[in-house]
Amino acid sequence: MSFDVDIRRQLGEVEIACRIAPGAGVTVLFGPSGAGKTSVLNMVAGLLRPDAGHIGVDGCTLFDSRAGIDLRPETRRAGYVFQEPRLFPHLSVRANLLYGRRKGAVMDVDGVIQLLGIAALLDRWPRTLSGGEAKRVAIGRALLADPRFLLLDEPLASLDRKRGEEILVLLERLRDQLRLPILLVTHDRGEAERLGDRIVAFG
Repeated sequence: MSFDVDIRRQLGEVEIACRIAPGAGVTVLFGPSGAGKTSVLNMVAGLLRPDAGHIGVDGCTLFDSRAGIDLRPETRRAGYVFQEPRLFPHLSVRANLLYGRRKGAVMDVDGVIQLLGIAALLDRWPRTLSGGEAKRVAIGRALLADPRFLLLDEPLASLDRKRGEEILVLLERLRDQLRLPILLVTHDRGEAERLGDRIVAFG
């Protein structure tokens, strides 16, 4: 299960180009802020249309400019975890997890809760969570949508060293146990080298 990406997009005066050769595991987009890494995630998710190229995941074509293929975001089944957790403030943690849960999802709710270690958080409100706890819930919500692949935008952003290490360990567990293709954005070289099976450099 892997990404096959070769895309370009002009945004103002900046041309963003990215090529990811097929290969299983975690692909890390590494480079400074403003280099276009998040734009690549958005193109893979279907939130931003490339000017040209193709995007495939696990043999399924999501976008191909020559063939006129451009699947809607909901059809692509991306599990997107944004830099900010974006939890619904009026819903409990449990309700946030269940929101958008895909019927017939491979992972069940109890399995995700156990995997992420968030059983004690289920009756709490997002405003009471630490940054690391909120990130775990956001990842859980993405997993319960039964994604074909995961997109993670700066998953350690705004976390202190201790919370960042907790999320790193969690991401290693997801990588090793779920076998989902993961595309991860970071500007931290240590994070890229620790998590990535391949690194695509920007900037």
